[in-house]
Amino acid sequence: MEAPSDQGTNPSRGDRTDDVPEALPGMVVERRVEWPDTDAAGHYHHSTVVRWVEAAEAALLRRLGLAHLFGSTPRVHFEADYRARLWFGDLVRIELRVVEVGTTSLHYAFSVRGQGDEEAARGRMSIAHSAADAAGATPWPDEVRELLTKAGAQAPELGG
Repeated sequence: MEAPSDQGTNPSRGDRTDDVPEALPGMVVERRVEWPDTDAAGHYHHSTVVRWVEAAEAALLRRLGLAHLFGSTPRVHFEADYRARLWFGDLVRIELRVVEVGTTSLHYAFSVRGQGDEEAARGRMSIAHSAADAAGATPWPDEVRELLTKAGAQAPELGG
């Protein structure tokens, strides 16, 4: 499925999670680097960031009452820049922010920070809305769009 190119509510598509309007939702979660998250070198494996970002997304959608979207929001783009190592046992904070809501798409920016607030990874993820019986992307329902554009930052989920 191709990423839809549609008009969004936020024309700024920068990578920084703090450059988006306050009305757009965001979520911070904490996780610990577990043994299976590491590679042979002893630091976190690149694929771990995908799981952490999706965990933050799941927490955000549950918090907004949008858990019914699971299964109808395929990923159409994921990119990450890895900037620092994280080691087994480190506590990490994942910040996920909605940066743009289009007619059928949603764009997130994320940041992963280790102890001492050092940025270990940052990037973007784009999803499309696709109703269960649809062959492609479908518009966001009005009530979902309302939450995705106006819910603001959510209370953190700490203690991962």
